[in-house]
Amino acid sequence: MANDNHLRSVTLYNVTMNSNKYYNEFFELGQQKINFNFYDLSLPDDDPVFTLKKVMEEMDFTALLAQYSGKGKHGFNPIMKYGVLTYANMRGIREIDRIVELYKRDLAFIWLSQGEQPKRDAFYDFINKKLTPEILDDLNYQLLRRLKKEGLITLEALFIDGTKIEANANRYTFVWRGTLNYHLVGLLDNIDSLYRKYNVLLEDNGYNEKYGLGNARIFIIEGMDKVRAVIEKNRKWKLTKHKKLPNNTIIEIDHCSPLDILKLQKNLMTIAEGEGIGFVYGKGKKKSEIQQLYEELDVCGSKLMEYKECFEVMGKERNSYSKTDLEATFMRMKDDHMMNGQLKPAYNVQIAVENYFIVHAYVSNDRTDYNTLIPVVQKHIHAFGEVLKEATADSGYCSEKNLLFLKEHNIESYIKLQDHEQRKTHAYKENIGKYYNMTTQIFEDEHFYVCHDGRELRHIRTEEKEMDGYTQTLEVYGCADCSGCKHKAQCLYKYNPEKDADKNKVMKINERWEALKEKSHANIQSEKSILNRQIRSIQTEGHFGDIKENDDFRRFNHRTADKVYKEFMLYAIGRNINKYHRFLCNEIQKFEGKKEENAA
Repeated sequence: MANDNHLRSVTLYNVTMNSNKYYNEFFELGQQKINFNFYDLSLPDDDPVFTLKKVMEEMDFTALLAQYSGKGKHGFNPIMKYGVLTYANMRGIREIDRIVELYKRDLAFIWLSQGEQPKRDAFYDFINKKLTPEILDDLNYQLLRRLKKEGLITLEALFIDGTKIEANANRYTFVWRGTLNYHLVGLLDNIDSLYRKYNVLLEDNGYNEKYGLGNARIFIIEGMDKVRAVIEKNRKWKLTKHKKLPNNTIIEIDHCSPLDILKLQKNLMTIAEGEGIGFVYGKGKKKSEIQQLYEELDVCGSKLMEYKECFEVMGKERNSYSKTDLEATFMRMKDDHMMNGQLKPAYNVQIAVENYFIVHAYVSNDRTDYNTLIPVVQKHIHAFGEVLKEATADSGYCSEKNLLFLKEHNIESYIKLQDHEQRKTHAYKENIGKYYNMTTQIFEDEHFYVCHDGRELRHIRTEEKEMDGYTQTLEVYGCADCSGCKHKAQCLYKYNPEKDADKNKVMKINERWEALKEKSHANIQSEKSILNRQIRSIQTEGHFGDIKENDDFRRFNHRTADKVYKEFMLYAIGRNINKYHRFLCNEIQKFEGKKEENAA
């Protein structure tokens, strides 16, 4: 027993001594013994920060440095700040506070910033005032030209797609065009009644001749008849529980000036002063008819001015905007937080990709992709000249305006048509009422169609249609007599034997648009188009998968389209340098197309 107790004592003593040793080494003695230079620690040789530094060494930062006057106190190096922001985006870090925290304790950030520690305000000032979208584009294009020299890209093909990213705006501060139209109708009715009341006041009291005043004219605004018709239909259909019709008619409210209301108020004030009628305020005091009319006009004028400002912010291209970010549009997002189809303020972000690199980025507040293709291609032409040979996109970009633009610039279009799947169906090919299932003939230089019953549809007239600032030309063809045709029910749209017995076949054809569609449809049937559409799907959707899932880039940190574009462009440049680093490390290879399988 004595020996056992002695062994336990020795063991306890050894454990205590070892514990004290470890504590002393780390907390006390360790701080005295270890004395090293923190910058002697080395980063791994394959760290992406070295690739970034290598790329930046060959860049021209003249445009960025031109933003600084050189006078006054010397601030932090702008090239260093750009490098820090780019490296942070390479690491998937976009928050300024997080960046400021990292270059105090992260070795790569410390090495890149050379030990300097700018505050958050220095970065915000740099991004908001010095780093313009044009400078970011120029820096990205310099990188792309380097990649072209190294054979990683050609700049001759673009694969385009877009996604919606939520804006940094309150989800419930929305302004809808339909709601404004609805309330504007009631406001205009109130203004018209006040104008009639004003005219009666002047005529009954003879103020017209006495003060040389004229009658007020009732507002006439283009588009209000359509708005009133939709409101009336919705009121009737509400009783039968029909779905509400959208009321997004664009109203020419520019002709409705609040200055006209202000002029009437001045006239009333002139009458009040001439007649010795004073304006009274306070409880228990009766206001004169002139004062009541003056105050009612004042309320209506203020409300009208508010509506005009809302319409000016919204413009003619949008039907909504957010009060906390006026340039953000409410869009339907795939990640619906309410799970009820609710819209959220967002931006439509477009990217043009080649060999995994983001060649261009474009931020729009347009909900659709129709109007985003041309700006992206124009950026490419402006940056690199007429080198683009082909553009591949999905059916969301298919429009006459886009296909004509590509044709005029000798760019081959690989854009899927909106009716691509329908063209494969039996119903499409057997629809005898469509022009493309009719035969065509030419007689004495006149082109005409022959229907399924053998009757001729001759050219009647040419019409023009204005659509989104673009003029479409429609050729109208018609049959002189469709009576007795046994195919009339199949040929005419929504044919009613009782009402449409004397109706003849008429069809409108946009021949230029149809020719462009046929050319694009022929392109996408080729083997090359199938490969291009596979590449577009893999590369663009792959970027969006990384952006939203891996990097959790689902919401912008900045507001307004200009700042949002800079935020995304910094992120895109970071992604490009990451891709370049992976190419240098042989982690990925250039896409050379489908490889043929070896014969057995």
